[in-house]
Amino acid sequence: MKLVFASNNQNKIKEIQSILNGSIQLLSLEDIGCFEEIEETADTIEGNAILKANYVTEKYGYDCFADDTGLEVATLNGEPGVYSARYAGEQKNADDNMNKLLDALKDKSDRSAQFKTVIVLNLKGEQHLFTGIVKGNIILEKTGSQGFGYDPIFQPENYSETFAELPLEIKNKIGHRGKATQQLIDFLNTTK
Repeated sequence: MKLVFASNNQNKIKEIQSILNGSIQLLSLEDIGCFEEIEETADTIEGNAILKANYVTEKYGYDCFADDTGLEVATLNGEPGVYSARYAGEQKNADDNMNKLLDALKDKSDRSAQFKTVIVLNLKGEQHLFTGIVKGNIILEKTGSQGFGYDPIFQPENYSETFAELPLEIKNKIGHRGKATQQLIDFLNTTK
């Protein structure tokens, strides 16, 4: 089966490909000739994933899936949430985002947070949503060099390492994107 993954984020594509493990042939936006930036103007994580999937299906005619992910910090009323990628500005710089978040939490004792990924699948004229959540805490300073985004400051529950310190296989197994992708795979296996 071939599916378009509505992303040009090479880190996400690599992570999803390793989870899919060859079960689906993944096409990126670049592979289908889509080079424009798909606007993420919704005010929810689900809404942005829907916007991206619908854009590809309506404009290019492909069955596809899209995801959106946000880091939700309890004491900050769910921020950065849907604005995670551009929390510190439109430059979408991971270090700037982490620095802003660490600064916002410097006087807070509650550092609990969760990563949430929503995958939207447009397949044969129907739309399906899959949600993966991993709970954890924001640590005091960046640790680790693997991963991307907020991984160096997010420590999942029951682990002493951050996502940026854990091997990709473990992150994929316990992580938000891995959980949502596994739901997608399970669903696709029932529709073959």
